[in-house]
Amino acid sequence: MIYSKAGPVLIAVNPFKDVQIYGKDFVTSYGLKATDSPHIFAIADAAYNEMINDGVNQSIIISGESGAGKTETAKFAMQYLAALGGGNGGIEHEVLQTNCILEAFGNAKTSRNDNSSRFGKLFEIHFTALGKISGAKIQTYVFNVSFEQSRVVQLATGERSYHIFYQLCAGAPPALREKLNLKMANEYSYLFQSDCLVIDGVDDAQKFHKLMEALDVVQICKEEQEQVFAMLAAVLWLGNISYQVIDNENHIEASADEALTTAARLVGCAPHELMQALSTHRIRVGKDIIAKKLTLQQAIDTRDALAKFIYASLFDWLVEQINKSLEAGKQCTGRSISILDIFGFESFKKNSFEQFCINYANERLQQHFKRHLFKLEQEEYELEGIDWTKVDFEDNQKCLDLFEKKPLGLLSLLDEESNFPNATDLTLSNKLKQHLHANSCFKGDRGMAFSVRHFSGEVLYDTKGFLEKNRDPLNSELVQLLSSCTGQLPQFFASKMLNQSLKPATSLDAPKQSVSTKFKGQLFKLMHQLENTTPHFIHCIKPNRKKLPGIYEEDLVLQQLRCCGVLEVVRISRSGYPTRITHAEFAERYGFLLLETNVSKDPLSISVAVLKQFNVLPEMYQIGYTKLYLRTGQIGTLEDKRKRVLRGVIEVQKCLRGHRARRLFHELKKGARNIQSSICSENIQRTDAIEANRFPPFAPQFVDEQLTAVIYLQSVIRGWLARRHFNNMHNFKQLKYESKKSKRKDILHEQQIQVMPSVMAELQQRVLKAEATLEKKEQENATLQEQLQQYEARWLEYEAKMKSMEEMWQKQMASLQTSLAAARKSLAADSNADQLGRVDVASHCCYDSEDKVCMESRTPGENNSAMPDVVEGRENGSLNAAGNLLKEFEQRKQTFDDDAKSLIEIRTAQSTSNVKLYDELRRLKHRFETWKKDYKMRLKEAKARLHNKPRHTESDKARRKWWGKLGAKAL
Repeated sequence: MIYSKAGPVLIAVNPFKDVQIYGKDFVTSYGLKATDSPHIFAIADAAYNEMINDGVNQSIIISGESGAGKTETAKFAMQYLAALGGGNGGIEHEVLQTNCILEAFGNAKTSRNDNSSRFGKLFEIHFTALGKISGAKIQTYVFNVSFEQSRVVQLATGERSYHIFYQLCAGAPPALREKLNLKMANEYSYLFQSDCLVIDGVDDAQKFHKLMEALDVVQICKEEQEQVFAMLAAVLWLGNISYQVIDNENHIEASADEALTTAARLVGCAPHELMQALSTHRIRVGKDIIAKKLTLQQAIDTRDALAKFIYASLFDWLVEQINKSLEAGKQCTGRSISILDIFGFESFKKNSFEQFCINYANERLQQHFKRHLFKLEQEEYELEGIDWTKVDFEDNQKCLDLFEKKPLGLLSLLDEESNFPNATDLTLSNKLKQHLHANSCFKGDRGMAFSVRHFSGEVLYDTKGFLEKNRDPLNSELVQLLSSCTGQLPQFFASKMLNQSLKPATSLDAPKQSVSTKFKGQLFKLMHQLENTTPHFIHCIKPNRKKLPGIYEEDLVLQQLRCCGVLEVVRISRSGYPTRITHAEFAERYGFLLLETNVSKDPLSISVAVLKQFNVLPEMYQIGYTKLYLRTGQIGTLEDKRKRVLRGVIEVQKCLRGHRARRLFHELKKGARNIQSSICSENIQRTDAIEANRFPPFAPQFVDEQLTAVIYLQSVIRGWLARRHFNNMHNFKQLKYESKKSKRKDILHEQQIQVMPSVMAELQQRVLKAEATLEKKEQENATLQEQLQQYEARWLEYEAKMKSMEEMWQKQMASLQTSLAAARKSLAADSNADQLGRVDVASHCCYDSEDKVCMESRTPGENNSAMPDVVEGRENGSLNAAGNLLKEFEQRKQTFDDDAKSLIEIRTAQSTSNVKLYDELRRLKHRFETWKKDYKMRLKEAKARLHNKPRHTESDKARRKWWGKLGAKAL
C-alpha cells in the first residue's frame, strides 16, 4: 500500500518502482467520486473543489526526507489538476512540461536520492471562474541565494552535478557539439571529480531530447536555446582552466590553453580579458585603482564564483521565461492552487552550509504544519467554547528561536562574523559555542563542529566553508567583464546583478547582503503566502535507506512519522472536528432542506433543525458560538442529500420552463400563421384583380395556349438536360475507370521502380522456393500420369472383357431364343399330332371296347368320356409352362440388355472409377449365371412334364430325343 491517511494528512510511501495507479482511469474515478481510497488524486481533487466552491486559494504542501518521493508526488498532483482544468489553449500541457526543464537544471544525484531537488519551488496554478487553467507561476528558492550553486564546482564522492550537464554531453547533436567544442563528461574537471558520471537505468541522451521538446513547448526559441547551451558549456570549460605560478609569492595567472579560449568565445569576450579577470583583483586606493595578483586559491575561488554565478543566473532566467509563457493567458480571478515542492530534511556524515539552510527551512515548514494542525485548531476550540480535551505536542519554537533570534541567533552571529575581514570558520565556531551553549537545542562539539537538535533529530554541522559561502564572493571585475561581453545572456546577468545592488556601481568594495539573510527573507515571504491559503498536507515516507522496492524498515518509518508530528495528528483527528462552518453559511447552504416551516429564521436554529432532521448524532457535531463543528464524513452526507434535492428541483424547473416555452412557441406560431394566411389571401386577391383588368375576355384561351407551349418547351429542355446529365455521368464513369486503370499501372510501375534490395532478395528467395515446389509438383504429376496410364490400360482390358461377355450374352440369348422358337413350333406340331392320334386311338379303343364289352359285359361309354379330358389338361399345362418360360426369357433379356447399356453409358461418361465398374460387371455376370441356372432347371422340369405321357409312340420318342438335344444345345 502506497497511500494512507492520518487525519487530514496524506501519508505517501515511496515504492521505489513504477506503479500503475496514475492513469486516466484513476483520474476519471477520483474526478467522479467513484472511489474514496487515500490517494494524491483525492487530495488534489479536494483542493480543487474547495477552491471552486468556496473561492479560497488552496495550497498542497509536500514534505519529507530527501529521497522520500516529494518531486514525483508533486508531478502527480499537477497531472491531476491539469486533467481537471484542461481545455484552455493547451496551457495545461505547458504546465506539465515545465517539470522536465526544472528537473534537468535543478535536480542532481546525491548519496540518498538519484533525483534530489536542490532547490525549492512553489508552483502556483491559476484557474478561471469555470475551473479551467488560465496560467501559472513558478517561484524558486535556494538558487536565488546561491548556496546550492556550490554543487556546480564541488562534488562529494558518489554524487553528480546537475542533470543538465550530463544530458548535454550525452545527447547534443553533432552540429551543436561542434559549435560549442563539446567533449564527453569525463573530460571536464567539474564533472569527473566525484567518480560518478551515470545513473543506473537513466538514459541522459534521451532525457536531453525530451528537454528540447519541453523548451519548444514553453516557447523558448532555438536561438535562445543555443545561448543557454553555450552558457552551460562555458561553465564546464571554466572548470578546466588551469593556472601557473609566476613569482615567489605564489601569484599566478591563467594559462592560455583550449579551456580559456573556448570559455572566452562562448561567453563573448576576448581571452586576455578573461585571463585578467581570473588572475587579478582591483583595489581602490583613494582615487586610484590598483590591480593585485591573486594567489592560487584566490584564483580558483574567483573562477568558481564566476561559474556559479553564470549557472544561478541562467536558472533564474529560465524560470522568468517559463513564467512569461505560462502567464500569457492568465486571468485574475483570485482562484489558485499552490504546490510546494521543497528540499527535504538532510543529515549526512558531513553537513555544511547547504544542509544548515535546508534544515532551517524544514523547521519553519514544520512549525507551519504544527501551527495549522495543532496550535490554531486547539485555540479555535477554546475560543468557540467547544468541549475539547487538549492534546500535548512537541513544539519546535525553541529550535526556530535558535536560528532567528537577534542578536544571539545562529543567523545573526553568522552574518556578524561574515562582515569581519579577518574572521575564519574557526572563529565562527568559537563564537557560536560561546553565546549559544546555554540553549537546549544547541550543542558545541570539538574543533569547528556544532550540533542542532531539529524536529527530525540531531544534526552535526561542520563550519568549514560557512563564511565563504555566506558571503557569496563575486568581485566587481567579473560583473564588469560580463557586462562587456557580446553575448545577450551574460549582459543580462550583469545588468540584473547591478540593478539589485544596494550601492552604486562605483562602490566596488561595499558590503553586500549575505546569503543567509536573503534566504531568510525568501522563506518568510513563502510562509506569508502559505498563511493566506487553505493548506493540504502530504508527508512522504522513505521506507528504506537502500532505495530498493519491497523493503520496509520499521524503525526508519516510525522515526519519520514521529518527527514530523503525524502521531499527534492522529490523536487530534480522533477527537477533533475537521469540518467547521459558520452558522450563517450552513443555514444558507442547507436551510432549504428543512421540511418544517415553523422553525425560527435565525441561522443557529436552522442549523440545529437541519441536523435533527437528518438524524445526525449529538456526538458527531458540536455547536460553537459562531461556527458549527462536524466530525469526519458528516458534511459529505449532507452534501449528497443536498445534491439529490437540487437535482430534483432542477428537473421540476426544467419541465416547467419547457412547458412554458412550448406554449409560448405554439402561440407565436399560430399568430404567425394567421398573419401569413391573411397577407397571402390579400396578395392573391390583389393579383387576381390586376390580372382581370389587364386581359380581354378571350385571355383564358390565350393563356391556356401559352401554358401548353411553355409545358412543351419545358419538357424538351428537361429531356435535353436529362440526356446531357446521363452522358456526363457516362463519360465521368469512363474517365474514372480509365484513371483508375492508369493509376493502377502507375502504382505497379512505381512499385516496380521502388523495389528495395531487401525486397528483391526476399522475392528471389520466394522464387527459389516456388521453383523447388514446382519441381516437386512436376514429379507428383509424372507419378499421377503413370498411375493414370495404368488405370487406362486396366480400363481397356475391362472394356474388352465387357465386349466379349456382351457378345457371348448376345449369342446365348439368340441361341435360347432360337431354341424356344423351335420348341414352340414343335409343341404346336405335337399338339396337332396328338389330337389326330387321340381320334384314332379313340376309335380303335371304341372298337376294342365294344368287343371287350361284348365279351366282358362292360359299359362301352365309360372309358371314352374320361380319356380325352385328362390328355387335354396335360397338354394345356405344358403349353402354359412353356409360355411362361418364354415370357420370363423375354423379360430377362430386356433386363440384361438395359444393364449392359447402363454399363456402357457409365463407361462412356467415366463418372466412376474402374474398380467400381468392374464390381458392377461382376455382379451382373453373377446375377446372369444364377438366373441361367434357375431357368435351366425350370426348363428341364417343363420338358419332363411334356414328356411324361401314358403312352409313347415312336414319333413321341423321336420328338423327345430331339427336344433333349435341342435343350442341351441351348443350355
